[in-house]
Amino acid sequence: MIQIKISTKKLVTRSAIVAMAVFMVVTTTAAPFSPVYADTYDDRINAVQAEIGGYQSQIASLRAQSDTLQNALNVLTAEKNTIQAQVNLSQAKYDKLVIEIEANEKKLADQQAALTVTIGDLASEADTSPIEVLAGSSTVGEYVSRQEYRSSIQDQVQSSITEITKIQEELAAQKTEIERVLADQTAQRDSLAQKESEQAGLLAQTQGQEASYQSIVATKNAEINQIRSAQAAAYAAYANSHSNVMYGSGTNGGYPDVWANAPQDSMADSWGMYNRECVSYVAWKVNSVGHYMPYWGNKVANATNWPNLARDAGIPVGGRPAAGNPVGVAVVWQAGQGMGSYGHVAYVDIVNGDGSLEVSQYNVIHGQFNRMHVSASDASWLTYIYF
Repeated sequence: MIQIKISTKKLVTRSAIVAMAVFMVVTTTAAPFSPVYADTYDDRINAVQAEIGGYQSQIASLRAQSDTLQNALNVLTAEKNTIQAQVNLSQAKYDKLVIEIEANEKKLADQQAALTVTIGDLASEADTSPIEVLAGSSTVGEYVSRQEYRSSIQDQVQSSITEITKIQEELAAQKTEIERVLADQTAQRDSLAQKESEQAGLLAQTQGQEASYQSIVATKNAEINQIRSAQAAAYAAYANSHSNVMYGSGTNGGYPDVWANAPQDSMADSWGMYNRECVSYVAWKVNSVGHYMPYWGNKVANATNWPNLARDAGIPVGGRPAAGNPVGVAVVWQAGQGMGSYGHVAYVDIVNGDGSLEVSQYNVIHGQFNRMHVSASDASWLTYIYF
């Protein structure tokens, strides 16, 4: 809110909170003169941010698991594809072998038909005695030739039967081997496909859990926006209840754009203070009017500490300045004075004749610049630093 956050407070360690319940933000208007403690809203915001940190830790863990599962799935898919390629190759060999077996069977059938004719011819000659064959031959040489022809045909028949039988045995053996290989490869492929399916299921489940946590984080961020809206309303109610009138300026009061346009508390200014905080603005303002602004940063110098820091640095601290336009004067609400346990500091632009103030400041309205009128009664009990 209106203070520099202590680093251990601002940079909260993200604890692994996995509660699914969403607490409701209740906005109430502060009763007149009741103190509004800005840090109570900041603490609520920090608590929700801690929850978000826990969910984000779960998201990171699930994402790492998803990456591991995806890598394993990729390996299984590659192995399955390799086996499938081998199955395709074996199936092609098997199909080719079946075609060869069919062709050989046809060839065998053709040869058997031809042999049947030849054997029939031999059988008819077998019924003729050698004397009759010799008598029917014109010469002894013709007789011998006819005998040799018969022997040759017998040899061819025997050779054909032997060759065909050998081919049948070889093809049958190759078919059996291919069937065995194909069965093994198919079993390996099916096993890998099952593992791949299981792995894909685990991956989908993990990614679904991650998406659920992402949804919770979105809900929690919406909670933070609700709390900040309630915080801004409470600040406005506090100012109104103390007869202070807050009004905008339409600018950032000259506060540098590099800090003004960045998200609040996202960077440190030249004095080590978080941007768009009350202390950062006043430190810049004091320096911009040519007065010395000590380095009270390292992001831990809350506004309530400024009076003592000023005294230690030899900078005057006292009561309300005289009417007019003081230069280099800051006004401090210390802890317990209605601006939270971190206090608040603003820059005094004008001291009116009745003792009231016109001040400029950051972070009374969350992270925003505005100007404010401080009543004379309130101005009387505040602390002033004369830089």
